[in-house]
Amino acid sequence: MNQHTNRRSARRLLWKGVAAVGAAALVLTGCAGTTTDNEPGTTGEAEIGVALILKTTTNPFFVAMQKGAEEAAAAEGINLTVAAGREDGDEDTQIQAIENAISRGDAGILITPSGQAVEAALIKAREAGLYVIALDTPPSSEDAVDITFATDNFLAGELIGEWTASALNGDHAVIAMLDLFDDKVVSVDVARDQGFLTGMGIDLANPEVIGDEAKTGNYSGGTYTIVGNQATQGAEDGGRTAMEFLLSRNSDINVVYTINEPAAYGAKAALDAAGKTDVLIVSVDGGCAGVDGVATGVIGATSQQYPLKMAELGIAAIANLVRTGTTPEVTEGLDFFNTGVALVTDNPAGGVESIDTAAGSAICWG
Repeated sequence: MNQHTNRRSARRLLWKGVAAVGAAALVLTGCAGTTTDNEPGTTGEAEIGVALILKTTTNPFFVAMQKGAEEAAAAEGINLTVAAGREDGDEDTQIQAIENAISRGDAGILITPSGQAVEAALIKAREAGLYVIALDTPPSSEDAVDITFATDNFLAGELIGEWTASALNGDHAVIAMLDLFDDKVVSVDVARDQGFLTGMGIDLANPEVIGDEAKTGNYSGGTYTIVGNQATQGAEDGGRTAMEFLLSRNSDINVVYTINEPAAYGAKAALDAAGKTDVLIVSVDGGCAGVDGVATGVIGATSQQYPLKMAELGIAAIANLVRTGTTPEVTEGLDFFNTGVALVTDNPAGGVESIDTAAGSAICWG
């Protein structure tokens, strides 16, 4: 645990600092239109074309990211094309969108990769001269992108894990792990899951593998049982189904880790249907709906991330590259640009830095 604790100060970049960097990077130069893949026509003449390729447009996180990109593109005079998978994990649609960006001769790509299968296409795009930026989800291959703008997802998980360990006050933890996928490896899925366990004080087996830790043992405040890991696809209905399955295994669950807030709301619905009210649910996202969930007690704590800022900085980076030849740099001590994370809770835990829901609501998205 000390290894992760010692590096926290080096990688924690909170909202104020990121906002200042973003404001300095953005240069107002006019307006441009937005086009969407598979829709004919463009609006306006733009010297710079950028493709924004999202995992999905049904998750509020990616809706907010699209909004941030569109606003920044209009300010920068960039012609933005938006594409998205039909659902989280749809790699084929993302690959086609990458091919389309190459064919159009775009200057760059901003992408939230849905899986490792898209990386060969991203390498092809880089070889064709496009500047490729990953948003939110670092790829597994360092050759797939030029830089990543993202939350420190391990830290996001670690913060909610530390909060949970404190909130349990020594009680035996019966834990449900509601992850993203069970059929592919995505960095954000692994980082948040493993960060949560580390924050709880649970020893990891292989840090790159979900679900291989000991199912019983000690956490920092007492003993634990992990009931299991279930995929949710990052969706509310997936969260409910996963929670129902794990409750059928063990009805004594009192801690639920969720990959994101839609999954958390699904888990809450399943818990309510089972008559279970005294369960700690923790999550990652920090959208306005999630912060409201913390305020109303649905979620005990969430790690807030900033998708608009990721998109804004990505657009500015490609504009600056084309116009000045300058490229962005990673955050010191990291291999990506850290766009910030803050724990949001109205029940702060000693030794765990957090903000309350009033502060979280002032900077939330969605």
